[in-house]
Amino acid sequence: MQTVDVVVIGAGPAGTVAASYLKKQGYNVTILEKEKFPRFQIGESLLPCCMEHLSESGLLEAVEKQQFQKKTGAAFMLGEKRCEFFFTEQFTKGWTWTWQVKRADFDSALAEATREKGVDVNFECEVLSVTCSAEKQVLEYRDIDGNTHKIECRFIIDSSGYGRVLPRLFDLSKPSAFTPRGAIFSHLEDKNRSEKASNNIFVHSFDNNKSWIWAIPFSDGSTSVGIVSDKEKVMELAENGGEKYKSFIRDFEDLNGRFKESEFKFEPRNILGYSVGVKTMFGEGFVLSGNSTEFLDPIFSSGVTFATASGLLSAKMTDRHLRGEKVDWKTEYEDVVQKGINVFRSYVTGWYSGDFQTIIFAKTIDDDIKYQICSVLAGYVWDHSNPFVKKHDTILPTLAKVIKMREKAQI
Repeated sequence: MQTVDVVVIGAGPAGTVAASYLKKQGYNVTILEKEKFPRFQIGESLLPCCMEHLSESGLLEAVEKQQFQKKTGAAFMLGEKRCEFFFTEQFTKGWTWTWQVKRADFDSALAEATREKGVDVNFECEVLSVTCSAEKQVLEYRDIDGNTHKIECRFIIDSSGYGRVLPRLFDLSKPSAFTPRGAIFSHLEDKNRSEKASNNIFVHSFDNNKSWIWAIPFSDGSTSVGIVSDKEKVMELAENGGEKYKSFIRDFEDLNGRFKESEFKFEPRNILGYSVGVKTMFGEGFVLSGNSTEFLDPIFSSGVTFATASGLLSAKMTDRHLRGEKVDWKTEYEDVVQKGINVFRSYVTGWYSGDFQTIIFAKTIDDDIKYQICSVLAGYVWDHSNPFVKKHDTILPTLAKVIKMREKAQI
C-alpha cells in the first residue's frame, strides 16, 4: 500500500493550489483526479483576489505563460442601462486585474505546474471508498485500467468540485435555499467584438431579473456565451441540440447582433440545479475545499476564487495540523470560508431580487459606494473594513429602498 502525507482529491484550482502549497512546505502529496485532462469546465471569468492565492501557492507564473485574456472589470446591462466596474477603482487595496480563461487550458496549466513541483498527479482515478480515523486515512480508488488500489495518508483534502466525493460518501450534502436554476452555454467566434469588450465580462439581465446572459471574451477571438435561468427555461432552450438557445443568442436585442452570424465552437451544453451546500466542511482526518463545500450561483464569477481561497487556507490549516498544532477547524477554517460565502450569498440574493440592479442602475451612484461594491466584485469579501462586506446582509435592500424612494420623489 502506498503511503503519503496528504491525499488531495481533485486536480482543479482548489486541489492544485492546496497541493502546491503543501509540497512547498515539504510534504509528500498525491492528487487523485477522476477526469482526464484537459477537460471542459465552466467558471471561466476569474476575480482579482484569486491572483493572490495563485501567487502564494507558486502557480501564478505558470498561468502567466498561457497568455490568457486580461480582465480589468465587469459590465452589467439592462436594456439601455449600463454600469461598468473597473478593478483599478475599488475600495480594497489589491490586484486590479485578472484573466478570462478557458478552463480546460487553465486547469491543465495548474495541474502540470503542480506536477513539476513534485506532486504525484494521477488522472482517471476514481475514489471508491474512504476510511478516516485520528491516526490515518485510507482511500481505495480505481485507475484507468480498472485496477483498484489503496493509499494511506495522514490527512485528506477533498477538492473534488461537482464530484463532491466526501460529501457523497459521508452524507454531508444539504440542499441550497436558492431557487433551482440551470445554465446553457457554448463558445462562439466573436468577430464583432470591440477592443473595449475584450477586457470585461458582460452580463445582460432580462426577464425581470430572473434570467441573464454572460459574455466572457477569450484571447483567441472566441467568447463564452451562456444563459442562466430557471431549470424549466434552460431545459426548453436545450431541446433539439440547443436550437432555441442558438436563436436566442443571435436575436437577443441587447447584444446588438454581436453573434448574429457567429459559428458555435461546440454544441451547447447545460447544467441544472448546481446550487448545493454541506452540513460541515471538516471532520476527523479530512477537510473540504472548493465546490466540495458550497456552490451558490455563477452570477458574480465567485467559483474559482472560493476554490483557490479555500484550497490555500485548507492547506495552511493542514500544515499546522500535521505539525502537531491544535487547529480549531470550525473557527479558523469553516467560519472564515463561510463568511466569504455569506457575503456573495447576499449579493446573489440581491441580484435575483433586483436590489443590486436598483443600486447600480440608479440615476446617480456615489463613487465611494461604487468603489466598495467593486471590491466585492473583485473577490475581496473578507475585507470587513468595507461597509459592503461588513453589512452585506442588510446594506443592499436598505440602499435599494432609499434609492427607490428618492427617485420616486423626483418624478
